[in-house]
Amino acid sequence: MSVLHEYDYIFAIGTLFAFLDAYNNGANDVANSWATSVSSRSISYRMAMVLGTIFEILGATTVGARTAETIKNGIIPPDTFKDNAPVQMMAFTIALVAASSWVMWCTRHSAHVSSTYSLISAVAGVGVATVGASKVQWGWNNGKGLGAIFAGLGMAPAIAGGFGAAIFMMIKLIVHMRKNPAPWAVWTSPFFFLVAGTICTLSIVYKGSPSLGLTKKSPEFLASVIVGTGAGVCLVALVFFVPWLYARILKRDSSVRWYHIFMGPLLLKRPVVAEADRAVVPRYAVVQEDDESMRSSNSIKQNREQEKGNDHERTMVVAEGQMPKTYKEIQEEGDAKLRQKLLEHRGPIGWAMRTLRDNPMGPGQIYEKKNAKTALKRLPAQITAALLYGFHYDIHAAQTGIAGTPDGIRMQRVYDAAEKYPDEVEHTYSFIQVLTACTASFAHGANDIGNSVGPWAVIYHTWSTGKTADKTAIVPVWQLAVLAIWISIGLCTYGYNIMKVMGNKITYHSPSRGCSMEMGAAITVLVFSQYSLPVSTSMCITGATVGVGLCNGTIKAVNWQRVGLLLLSWIMTIPIAGTFAGCLMGLFLYAPHFS
Repeated sequence: MSVLHEYDYIFAIGTLFAFLDAYNNGANDVANSWATSVSSRSISYRMAMVLGTIFEILGATTVGARTAETIKNGIIPPDTFKDNAPVQMMAFTIALVAASSWVMWCTRHSAHVSSTYSLISAVAGVGVATVGASKVQWGWNNGKGLGAIFAGLGMAPAIAGGFGAAIFMMIKLIVHMRKNPAPWAVWTSPFFFLVAGTICTLSIVYKGSPSLGLTKKSPEFLASVIVGTGAGVCLVALVFFVPWLYARILKRDSSVRWYHIFMGPLLLKRPVVAEADRAVVPRYAVVQEDDESMRSSNSIKQNREQEKGNDHERTMVVAEGQMPKTYKEIQEEGDAKLRQKLLEHRGPIGWAMRTLRDNPMGPGQIYEKKNAKTALKRLPAQITAALLYGFHYDIHAAQTGIAGTPDGIRMQRVYDAAEKYPDEVEHTYSFIQVLTACTASFAHGANDIGNSVGPWAVIYHTWSTGKTADKTAIVPVWQLAVLAIWISIGLCTYGYNIMKVMGNKITYHSPSRGCSMEMGAAITVLVFSQYSLPVSTSMCITGATVGVGLCNGTIKAVNWQRVGLLLLSWIMTIPIAGTFAGCLMGLFLYAPHFS
């Protein structure tokens, strides 16, 4: 029950923007984590949404952080608010408003930023407006001040790139560089399951399970749990996974289905039922073209030769005698093709798109009688389309660059600079990548949920008790569950807007590359967490992506323009979110009022 009745409106605003911040977290940070798996075609886009939702909610509700730091990372001194509960509630509400607004704007424009850094910067801005710049912790502050944040911004991507490159080079030397790499991929797969299982267990123990208290156990106990789990995953892979791969890839038995994996060693002696010319595995090429897209690809090559590497972003002549089309017009044509496909869909999304097409708003204002009736017809269709549009978005087409544009030509150059490996070899690592991606979502839901729920827990505590929250405030499970659901909604409905510019927009992806990137990022997060340094998982996966891309042996295998834009958005997050929050806090705190 509320105690500060006169501040109900602040609580309502704070709750609204806490939900929006969680939504942005899913649409930006979590989407970036799954972009690697989707880009590599290790998992379908829809299945990534399903698994991401399941493991985010499981991580948050089962082993999620039950305490939330009210003074985020020690940036503001604990005695800042001096028992002034309304000011504390307003401060964290404004921090949520500023952080979520900035992240939402960036997501809308497909610019990836860290929601964690955005919120921390907003809290710093609020601190400047409330107690002055001299009281804000600008230095290292035991790894919790703004100095540590800036350090992590530069160190984390570089270190993750090193780890990711090291893991991929190990795969490359052991498997890819062999004359016949398929048998090497099959028989060495348990070792890489051992590596992935160990890293994933470390991630859960040291970063994703604060409420379990595992870090308080003896080193011997932790070592046995970590090594035992990794060895268990390796043993399961050896008994069940290797025979299944042997029958599917080496014996090329097209009759083998996913459920045959439970036969285990029996598959080694099972006669070939239907031998195929090639292993029946998915194609992992970034661009899988039909007749129309093949013609577009040929057009790209011709344009590339004509333009001689000159990337003009303005216009491009599509045919002799026609007016040139702008990049925006070509983008709209691509979106129109997607909408046309959705109009023909038989499911709810098809119904929603057809309803919106057949019931356009007429001239005049919305309160006109005819328009009011039309709006009522369109409302359920608009909600349905908003919820399901992301599930049907063509992520792979968006990631490769639109055919005929300078962006498409640039991405083709990046892909040409990367060596391609056989699909049956890449297929082995797709399962490892799904394992690492699910673990990353579990750890994110368990640990990073505090970024959204922390300020909301403070607002709720202050509003309900009338007292300022201590340095830590207990977070009820229901709050963790609610915000975990909003994170999942953000991932499913708007995550495509970040996924389409990540992954293959940076470098060429494949399952062996993707699992190296995710394991490299996970190791980096573990290292930083041991030294209590703030780090963004999204920045780590981006750095690992660049590091693995450079393993192709040329800098041309990385899209440096996209990397530069990412760095710019990361750096600009700190002053923009902080300034916005500080100005808002100063406006509300020191505005003239009458008693």
